[in-house]
Amino acid sequence: MEKIDLKEYGSCTRKLSPPQLKALDALRFEGKWPVLDIKPEPSEGENFYRLRPGSIVGALDLDGLSLSIEPKVTIGRLLYLAAYAAGDVELRDESFPFKRVEDVTLPDAWARMLGATAADAFARGLWHDYRVEEEALHTVRGRIMVAEQIRRRFDMPLPVEVRYDEYTEDVLANRLIKAAARLLRGMRLSTPQAREGLRHIDATLANVTPVRYPPHDVPEVKFTRLNDHYRDAVAIARLVLRHWFHEAARADGEDKTVRVPGFLMDMNEVFQQFVTRKLREELGESERTLRSDDEPVGTLDKDGRVNLKPDLSLWKNNTCIFVGDVKYKDLESRRENGVWDIPSADLYQALAYATALGLPGALLIYAKGRSDRDPPSYCVKCAGKRLDLVTVDLDGDIDAINKSIAKVAKRVNCLVALHKQPQR
Repeated sequence: MEKIDLKEYGSCTRKLSPPQLKALDALRFEGKWPVLDIKPEPSEGENFYRLRPGSIVGALDLDGLSLSIEPKVTIGRLLYLAAYAAGDVELRDESFPFKRVEDVTLPDAWARMLGATAADAFARGLWHDYRVEEEALHTVRGRIMVAEQIRRRFDMPLPVEVRYDEYTEDVLANRLIKAAARLLRGMRLSTPQAREGLRHIDATLANVTPVRYPPHDVPEVKFTRLNDHYRDAVAIARLVLRHWFHEAARADGEDKTVRVPGFLMDMNEVFQQFVTRKLREELGESERTLRSDDEPVGTLDKDGRVNLKPDLSLWKNNTCIFVGDVKYKDLESRRENGVWDIPSADLYQALAYATALGLPGALLIYAKGRSDRDPPSYCVKCAGKRLDLVTVDLDGDIDAINKSIAKVAKRVNCLVALHKQPQR
């Protein structure tokens, strides 16, 4: 199988056969936008193309191609961000079962994390629970379902329709772990530790029913003190299942889809969800008060035709008192000789939010590069609006990330304080 290794927002030139080009061009993340930007490179020769990924990272196997898109952050940092963003578990650096996470692919990293957390859960007791079963038996077990017996059998004494509680390991938590392990085993894993961990899961859960879960409909497990030791393993399994790439639209216009084994994540989405959850924790807010962009917070025009959907909005007494937008962009690459080159479109967007919602300002939150200083704030002429910019350090350790979030929270509080001041 031919390998194509790319880096997030990087590019390379490759020669592709018509079937390979067709397969890559068909890839759509969640059916919405291409995984790769593909452009012909005639200067390199016939059938040469420049491949450039965006914010989508991961790995896919399709039509004789093994495609890998490496994130800009380390694999270990990505695991931490994704796990926390999902709200299931907070991984620490010591949680990772490998020392050099930079040397493994994303599927390998998830496989080894799943194998390690599952082994720890199984060692403290394979989870069993009661499950209601209904079937026809030749002996009475549990309760006889009289209505069903009459409807199905009428005057036949056997078999008997019964309902009973079965104490079994075939429960949701084990099904999720097994489903995630089987999906990862379908990938081309490069390390024996990853493969061995998945084989151990499959052997341990041999009596558990294999189930395929759609990425957008992965059920949640209710935890108690009896199954709390399963929390990390289930969290990793649900993350794998939610980000599993199942299908790609065909490029030839046919009304069909092609099943593709792979694992994809949008770093824009991961970063936004991570910042949102961390800020809620830091500010002591709930999902109801510190909202994401699921619903419009207002309109830009008086006629109500253009909806405003900032990434973050803070509400008190049904009034929006803060707005912000989260940008997964490295501003350091746009700084030259100490001068920041902030994208104008980002500033215009923040200004539109602040103006239309009657707020004194807005906040832009970026992923940090390598600078110790944040970009400057802007005061808009005539409008009097303040546009603050702040960065979150993704290159440091987890404590450094938490300090960055605390700094963002202070900026939020500053803008909220401005809103409370009398407006002239």
